[in-house]
Amino acid sequence: MKYRKLGQTDLNLSAITFGAWAAGGWMWGGNESNDAIKAIEAAFDEGVNAIDTAPIYGQGFSEEVVGEAVMGLPRDQVYLLTKFGMRWDLAKGDFAMKSKNNFGKDIDIYKYAGAESVVKECEDSLRRLRTDYIDLYQIHWPDSTTPIEETFKAVDKLIKDGKVRYAGVCNYSVSQMAEAEKYVRLASNQVPFSMLRREIEKETVPYCLENEKGILAYSPMDRGLLTGKMKPGQEFNEGDHRKNLWQFKDENIKRTNDFLQKIKPLADEKGLTLGQLVLLWTIEQPGITIALAGARNAEQAVQNARAMRASLSTEEVEKITGELETLQLVR
Repeated sequence: MKYRKLGQTDLNLSAITFGAWAAGGWMWGGNESNDAIKAIEAAFDEGVNAIDTAPIYGQGFSEEVVGEAVMGLPRDQVYLLTKFGMRWDLAKGDFAMKSKNNFGKDIDIYKYAGAESVVKECEDSLRRLRTDYIDLYQIHWPDSTTPIEETFKAVDKLIKDGKVRYAGVCNYSVSQMAEAEKYVRLASNQVPFSMLRREIEKETVPYCLENEKGILAYSPMDRGLLTGKMKPGQEFNEGDHRKNLWQFKDENIKRTNDFLQKIKPLADEKGLTLGQLVLLWTIEQPGITIALAGARNAEQAVQNARAMRASLSTEEVEKITGELETLQLVR
C-alpha cells in the first residue's frame, strides 16, 4: 500500500481509502452488513488504514457498520473520516432531496450546518462509530442558510474539546474554502473526480496545491462505470441512484467501454483490472491525495487495495490521458 500525508496534518492515509457509502445500503439498492464488515476487514488486511463514511449513508447505518467493523482493530492504526450537515430528521436549512430510507419510508433530506446541529451530529457519530474522537470531520455539502463562520467555529470547538482531530470540507468551492479557513485550519476538500469528471482541475486543484490542502477524490471509478463491467441496457436494483444519472445512458456506457478497451492492453501488461488501472491513474493526478473506493464485499475491497502494488510511469499516465481526451460523452 502507498500512503499519503493529508494536507498539513499528521494523518498518513492509505492512497486507497475505503468509501463506505454503499455499506449503508441507501441509494445503492441495499447492502448486507456482514458483507460490508468483511470488506472493511479485508481492506485493512491489505493496508487500507482509513475509512470514509457519513451519517446520511443509510441514516446512521453505514457509521454503525464501520463502528462494528473496526471494534477489533487498534484504534491508533485506523483513521475514521466522517461528515456532518445532512439531516433526514430535521426540516431545516437547504432542502436537498426527497428519498426513501432502507425500509422504503419516504424521507426529506436537508443540508443544514447550524452550530447546535454540528455538535449533535458529532455526538451521534461518535456513538455509532464506537469511538471518542473522529480523525477528519467534514461538512458534507454547503448550507446557504448558515454562515460558514458559525459552522466552523462549532467545528473548531469540537477540535479544542478533543472530539475531532482535523476539519475538512466536501463539495466546497475555492471561495467557500477560503472563508472557512478564517475560522479553522482545513485539512482537505472531498470532491468528485474521475476520468469522466475533471472539473476540479480548473480551480480547486490549483488552490489546494498552493495552500497545502489535501484532495480526497470520490467516485474515482464513476460508481462502477469505469470498471468496464457495465453494458448498454444495464439493469439496476430498485432504489439504485445510478439508473437516473447521465453517465449511465446506454450511449455513454458504450463510449466509455470503447475508451477502456484502448487502455486495456496497458492493464493486461501490468496484470491489473481496468478498475485498478483507473485507480492508479487517479492518484497520479496533480493535487489528488487519495482515492475513495467503495466495495460491497471482501473481494472488491482486496482488488481495490491491490491496485497500489503497481505503479505508472509519467509516460504511461500521459498516454492514458491522451486517449481520454478523445472521449466525448453525451449529456
